Parts: sequence; structure tokens; C-alpha cells
Amino acid sequence: MARLDKAEAAAHSERFRRYLREHHQPVTRQRDLIAQTVFLADDHLSVEGIRRVLRQQEERVGTATVYRTLELLVESGLARAHDFGEGFKRYEPMASQSGHEHLICQRCGRVLEFANERLERMLPVLADEHGFQHQRHRLEIYGVCRECRQRELGPL
Repeated sequence: MARLDKAEAAAHSERFRRYLREHHQPVTRQRDLIAQTVFLADDHLSVEGIRRVLRQQEERVGTATVYRTLELLVESGLARAHDFGEGFKRYEPMASQSGHEHLICQRCGRVLEFANERLERMLPVLADEHGFQHQRHRLEIYGVCRECRQRELGPL
């Protein structure tokens, strides 16, 4: 997960407040709380996951505010939305060096991130072999995680 450290999260929060001001949007405590929740999360959170974290902190934030704030975070380039085929989106902060891919467990919904230097070098070569200029990519591998396989089959 591209979790930010506290200093990077604080810098992202300040960039988000600047983005809001530049786009004539209100800078509110609720938006700050939502942004901080995304920036410091240990997982790719859904809207419901964000609301759950805020409820645990005894913060009251409406669902519409969460959705609108997430849209603004994505528009600002400070967060990314993922659709892992679950019927809802999950969100993660965009770290400075956020080149990573995702492994998605189809049983429990767990999302693991990985980076692979060989894969990164190979993608432009593959694109070039097909006369395609590589600009960006997204890789999602769907399967069954080790924990779910162990539950089903016993120790591997």
C-alpha cells in the first residue's frame, strides 16, 4: 500500500487545501479528515471504509461529503481510485514514487501491492514490439491469496 508517512501526509494535505482554494472550493474540517484518512490508510479504502474509520474517531461526516471529497482528491492528483470489480471503488494516496501493481484476492478482497523492476523495463519493450509507444500502464492480477488458499487446502 502506498501509505504516506506523517510528513508526506501533511504535505499532501497542504497541497489539497491549496488545490481547494485555487478551485474556489471550501476548505473544511471534514475534507481535511477525509484526506488524512486516505493519506494515512494501511489499505485501499472504500467510501464505507473511510466512513468506518471516521466513526471510530467519533467524527460525523456525511456520505455525500465523502464522495465529493474523494472526487476532489482524485481530480487534484493526490489520490487514485481503483475499481477492482467489487461494485465499488477503493482509494489510495498518490505517493511521489507510486509505481506499483496490484494483486487482488477474489475470495477475501485483499489487495496486495508489488513493484517489479524487470516488469517496468519489459513493458516499453513489449509495447515497442507492437509499434506502440508506452506512456503509462496499470496491472491488476486477480487470483486467490496465500491465506485463502491455506484456509481451503491447509498449509502450503
